[in-house]
Amino acid sequence: MATNMPALRRATLVLAVSAFALAGFARADDPPQPRAETAAPAGQKGGRGGGAQSASQNSSSSAEPHRLPSDSTTKQTLDLPGRTLNFAATAGSIRVFDGKGEPLADIAYTSYELDGADRATRPVMFLFNGGPGASSAWLQFGAAGPWRLPLDGEALSPSASPEVKPNAETWLDFTDLVFIDPVSTGYSRFIASGEDARKSFYSVDGDVNAIALVIRRWLEKHDRLTSPKYVAGESYGGIRGPKVVRQLQLQHGVGVRGLILVSPLLDFREFAGTSLLQYVATLPSYVAVAREAKGAVKRADLADVEAYARGDFLADLVKGEVDKEATNRLADKVAELTGIDQAVSRRLAGRFDVGEFRREFDRKGGKVTGRYDASVRGFDPYPDSSSSRFGDPSGDALQAPLTSAAVDVLTRKLNWRPDGSYEVLNGAVEGKWDFGRGINPPQSVSELRQILATDAKLNVLVAHGLFDLATPYFGSKRVLDQLPAFATQRVKFIVYPGGHMFYSRDGSRQALRSEVETLIRE
Repeated sequence: MATNMPALRRATLVLAVSAFALAGFARADDPPQPRAETAAPAGQKGGRGGGAQSASQNSSSSAEPHRLPSDSTTKQTLDLPGRTLNFAATAGSIRVFDGKGEPLADIAYTSYELDGADRATRPVMFLFNGGPGASSAWLQFGAAGPWRLPLDGEALSPSASPEVKPNAETWLDFTDLVFIDPVSTGYSRFIASGEDARKSFYSVDGDVNAIALVIRRWLEKHDRLTSPKYVAGESYGGIRGPKVVRQLQLQHGVGVRGLILVSPLLDFREFAGTSLLQYVATLPSYVAVAREAKGAVKRADLADVEAYARGDFLADLVKGEVDKEATNRLADKVAELTGIDQAVSRRLAGRFDVGEFRREFDRKGGKVTGRYDASVRGFDPYPDSSSSRFGDPSGDALQAPLTSAAVDVLTRKLNWRPDGSYEVLNGAVEGKWDFGRGINPPQSVSELRQILATDAKLNVLVAHGLFDLATPYFGSKRVLDQLPAFATQRVKFIVYPGGHMFYSRDGSRQALRSEVETLIRE
């Protein structure tokens, strides 16, 4: 799941610590290291500098009531078409400490390991969503996990049944799976009560370093350091993913074979402030929505729009509104392509931000499009209002059944029963997130270049949905086109019918699974 923000042009567009020293952070590529432990016997290997005390030794008595329950491992059998999967499912957590050995947070995870596999050669994949503030439930119960909640767009409502079913497209056939919930998502929670602890996690670098640390600790805990390793991130996971892989390479001695980015955001800069590139990024998706209303659309059907977006459209944008001829030409072309009223397009100079497009596309019908999936439309609760006061018909309806499904699987199937609430999408995290300040908004393209240059065997898969207005596919395409030749040869870019969670469509989910399997088996 991506971001929970209303407008794409905001600098903190969202999608879903090694440096935990509370005095401040070092650079992300050269931080000091904290220590992490699970509820393991004293003497288990700790931080990079040597042995660590057990969690019970480090935790203060006042922190214990906040502790998550002990890990629960259960044996599971999944009957699927043409095969049966027997596997161990573990729901548990890893505790993270600061440099002084004080507990900071418990990070929850859910892992699935196939029975009978050689642990030394069996691949293992670590998956997380974005937000920031989203749990891993979207990828786990929408795409890759052993059980799936049908996410059927317009057919799904908050009152829909949260019952999961066996996922015929699970990735467990070819890789073990570990789903990570960053702090304040899922059941993950702070142990420390101070504001400094929250600041250390609620930042670009702190978040990345924490996830990398948890991955390292999971590998140690489950005796999987020699396994082939993969990382998958969705949405804001596009910022996390390359940075996590870089941290694993440099700070934790862990190499990663492949990186899968689902509906990623790679660079905030093109969506920040007055950047003209935000309009270039979104135009093909706008047109895809208009054409989808008349029939099925594939990316190949948008070749003319992509050529226009990077050509005449961009040229007229650069000329600016001072050039009336160029502005009217652009506005009229956008109206023609999208079906939006020409007068409205001229009033906006053909420059539709996401919120404006979502309202204007079907304004006559009193409906708004989804942000996560603009092919989904719902009623505008205030159709006569001069301001935009609507939610997301493609995303809001998913939160209730997805939350219930996640809780049901963890408590009933996996026998893990934390207290407190399960946070599938925690908006408070985004509101407190430190995206950094100054002239360099967050981006992961630098780390993407670095990890591809460092490891010639590393492959990357980038997958998007055509109708996604949260992280439009053409924005990633523009970014990836700037990579050097040595990198582009190992980066595969695919666009599927669907929105941000394009895997909700059966065909797109099946195709994604096939691509991931191919990447792992290469």
